[in-house]
Parts: sequence; structure tokens; C-alpha cells
Amino acid sequence: MSCLFCRIVNGEIPSRKVYEDEHVLAFHDIAPQAPVHILIIPKKHYSTILDINESDKELIGHIFLVAKRIAKEMAFDEKGFRVVVNCNSEGGQTVFHLHFHLLAGRVMHWPPG
Repeated sequence: MSCLFCRIVNGEIPSRKVYEDEHVLAFHDIAPQAPVHILIIPKKHYSTILDINESDKELIGHIFLVAKRIAKEMAFDEKGFRVVVNCNSEGGQTVFHLHFHLLAGRVMHWPPG
């Protein structure tokens, strides 16, 4: 499989893991856009958020609970953080495996892009 994130899930490419369970993997982004930049990905391959359906709602909820857990464990929950999902090229997606950016460690501005 040529998907970069699937290769990370399969252990073919190393990553700096932050969290892992049977459904998701979270790891540090190799090109961070904030002092803390963690990617949370489902282990099952979805190209974009458009590929999820009704049966995936527990997985998506679980991803947000993992984001909350990481924020608490890394002690940036009280200061604040941002969770971002990009969809398709014009939405800023560059790796076509659904992933959630968990960003923290600096003031986030609005609008973001």
C-alpha cells in the first residue's frame, strides 16, 4: 500500500507515537505548524472525511476523546488547543488518509487561513 499513514500504522515507517489503541494512532507531525502538532488518525483507511458514514460515528467520537486525553496528559488542555480536519486539495489536505491535527502551545488566530 502506498498510503503514508497506512505505512505508519503498519510500522513500516517510524513515528513518534503519543497514543495508540486498536482504533487510532496519534503521533507528532514531522513538519509542525505549532509548538505541539500531533496527528490523530484512524487505523482504518479513509481517504477523506467524505468517506465516513453513519457506522463510523463512534470512531469519530473516539478520536475527539483521544484528543481530549492527549491535551490533558500533555497539560495544554487548560490553555487551549485546536483540532483541524482538512478535506481535499483546496481544503489543505496533502495526505489522503483522514487525519485530525491537534495544535497547541501558542495562541491560535482567526481566521486560520
